[in-house]
Amino acid sequence: MKNSSLQVLKSIPIWKIGMYIFLAVFLAHGTLYIIKLIHWGLITQSLTYYTAHREISHAYGSGNFNHLFSNLYPFLKIGFFLLYISLCYVYEKKIYSKKYFNRILNELKHSGNINFENEILILSNTPLGELAKEINKIVKQLKISIEEERLIEQTKKDLITNVSHDLRTPLTSIVGYLSYIQQDKCRDEIELRYFIEIVYDKVLRLNNLLNDLFEYTRFQNKGIHLERNSLDINEMLDQLLVQFRFEIKQANMELRKPITSKKINVLADGEKLVRVFENLIINAIKYGSDGKYIDIVVREENNLVLIDVINYGDSIPTTDLPYIFERFYRVEKSRSVQTGGSGLGLAIAKSIVELHDGEIEVYSDMEKTVFTVKLHVFSKEDSL
Repeated sequence: MKNSSLQVLKSIPIWKIGMYIFLAVFLAHGTLYIIKLIHWGLITQSLTYYTAHREISHAYGSGNFNHLFSNLYPFLKIGFFLLYISLCYVYEKKIYSKKYFNRILNELKHSGNINFENEILILSNTPLGELAKEINKIVKQLKISIEEERLIEQTKKDLITNVSHDLRTPLTSIVGYLSYIQQDKCRDEIELRYFIEIVYDKVLRLNNLLNDLFEYTRFQNKGIHLERNSLDINEMLDQLLVQFRFEIKQANMELRKPITSKKINVLADGEKLVRVFENLIINAIKYGSDGKYIDIVVREENNLVLIDVINYGDSIPTTDLPYIFERFYRVEKSRSVQTGGSGLGLAIAKSIVELHDGEIEVYSDMEKTVFTVKLHVFSKEDSL
């Protein structure tokens, strides 16, 4: 109430306040003068009132009665002054409320024209103030919803553009090679087999791209149901690393993970979680081959298990780090077939981790690049 009264007073011009004070003083004097006239008029014209006045004066004494009235006069003057000032305030408050209501209507009209830039000034602790607060909330939510809708629409357009690019390149090559084969332009069977192998590799690339795209879309649309079970993160990683021995050897790299018997359990869908670390290890092999080593470090911190996948190859530029988990984003702008992949691996990894209520982060400097997955530790007490 104090804030709303202050807002009303702030809206009144100084000259108007001065006018109201002058008017209140004038009316207070005038009211007392009129009361005095009425009082003496009644004494002279009404026998009953005259008799009552004489008896009271007689009881108090004429001098005492007049002195009492003189003492009350300043208080009566102040009382009437405050009364008239209050009436002026009530009048101004009605004007302010009307203006405030009109402002709310104007803001609603602007909002109807998709203009959400201006918020309505909130008049505290008043019905109109509460209305303004609720309207601001609705307008803010509408603004967020429209921005999200625009972002989704832009994402769809970007997705179509990227998919079209990634599909067109191998398809053009496939059509070219198959056309060459169909026209019997191969010199011998060796050349024919060579072209068939190239076409086969292109088809595999297309298949991988479509599988990744389908999987990414399912994760984004929350179409994945997680089969959560308690699993030992160290045991899962040890089994996974065995599967990558051949790829790591081919890349002339060495994978290092400390041997430990300590069990750190997480509540997760093992199949989906394996996909996260597959993508991170594949990424480390592709971009970290110059560093010769891939390190896997598992540690506990504040009821979380942190898994670091570290490579020592080329660093990721600082400008690229904020976008590294976006779909189809690649640090190498040439979109190399050898290292580019589908461009969805890290985006899929991020989606899976977030479905497990976890986080994935990346850090890169001149020495190393570290991808860190954070998951909640699961204990027997949690299952109770």
